[in-house]
Amino acid sequence: MNIAIIGSGYVGLVAAAAFAEIGHNVTCVDNDASKVEALNRGETLIHERFLPELLARHRGERLVFTQNIQEAIRSSSVIFIAVGTPSSENGEADLSLVENVACAIARNINSHKIIVEKSTVPVCTSQWICRVMMQNGAPGDMFDVVCNPEFLREGTAVTDFLYPHRIVIGADSTQAADTLRKIYMPLADGSYAKLSKAIPQPDNAIVPTRLIVTSAESAEVIKHASNAFLAMKISFINAVANVCENVGADVEEVCRGIGSDARIGTEFLKPGIGYGGSCFPKDLTAFRSVSCDSGYDFRLLDEVRRINEDQRHRFLRKVRQALWNLRGKRLAVLGLSYKGGTDDIRESPAIAMIHLLLKEGCDIVAYDPAAMERAKEEFPNGEVEFSAYLYDTAVNADAVLILTDWEEFASLDLPRLRKAMKNPIIVDGRNLYRPETMNNSGFTYYSIGRRQRVARRLVQRSNTAA
Repeated sequence: MNIAIIGSGYVGLVAAAAFAEIGHNVTCVDNDASKVEALNRGETLIHERFLPELLARHRGERLVFTQNIQEAIRSSSVIFIAVGTPSSENGEADLSLVENVACAIARNINSHKIIVEKSTVPVCTSQWICRVMMQNGAPGDMFDVVCNPEFLREGTAVTDFLYPHRIVIGADSTQAADTLRKIYMPLADGSYAKLSKAIPQPDNAIVPTRLIVTSAESAEVIKHASNAFLAMKISFINAVANVCENVGADVEEVCRGIGSDARIGTEFLKPGIGYGGSCFPKDLTAFRSVSCDSGYDFRLLDEVRRINEDQRHRFLRKVRQALWNLRGKRLAVLGLSYKGGTDDIRESPAIAMIHLLLKEGCDIVAYDPAAMERAKEEFPNGEVEFSAYLYDTAVNADAVLILTDWEEFASLDLPRLRKAMKNPIIVDGRNLYRPETMNNSGFTYYSIGRRQRVARRLVQRSNTAA
């Protein structure tokens, strides 16, 4: 099919490349000339595994990048809206870009179009798109509006798209639902996975995937409710970790125990310094706003957000516990992106922690495998020193802070790291190591929801002095 995707951010770019991969002709539109030029030059723009391969494979053939939204609308039968929906000052999703796209479609409609909400939007947005379309001159029988929420995780977005756990189609028209079924058929029937050039399946792939058809309103709620539930799961295990610290339990053992229950599962039961990124904070706030507007006071969501914010301040107290006075202390920060596998620093807990540490008077030297260029924009006045090499961050450091769960940070050369440091102290905000491992390697080790472990050599020195 001929598909237009309006917006070339994370969702739009991944969707465009993946739709081309499963056989469709895709025109990806963005009003940012520099982005379009960069994509046409062969740049990827975002750090996402397998995306460079797909762009190289289909660019200029099945996949075209352009600023010409009018031509893209007229030449496509299905139009996906994948523009940003940031939070406004009152917490509601800002849908101005969605409205602008709807107006552009209405002005350029020349045949029946299926308009697909791919952006994360509040419930009833599909109704508003219909209204805007007709107010701008589009006949009601010339289009259908469908909600097709994305469930992509940054870092694994390509495989999440090509091997989804489920595909949700919210449509009030049988014809529109059938068209979306056809678009996704290579994923729904498992035929894509059998291709010799298919992107490799992840370990937890479900092939063929489940395709769920609902009303548009149900699909809109599914997206917000899914993200709110996952955020709640993260905040829940962080609250449990805080209890574990108070009673002397090990949260990792607790996670294994409760995660083995199939009704709960292990996914997102990972204690740390809180969730971040472009989705969870924004979608939680938007869902809270939608709930209030509908007449329901969803106070649980307020507590999820409060626990997440408090987790960062609890971590700061751990750093203070490890070093006492923080002013003038040199801290090596490992991780800037909000999670491993991406260069996205939006709502990153790591960035938030650095701001808190700077207020305490710390000297920060930071390293991240992918996000340093973006992070430099966050600290334009040289407040943070950025190191091109991981182990250089540790030179003369009073402590190392692990703030992002990159795989690279879970396999550090611990003797090399300890040798470079002024003091062998690690404060791990992602629980990447067992306390016994760090203890045996000579580190005083602080983590989330587990007992502090003092380096053996320090204990021995204390015993000798006694």
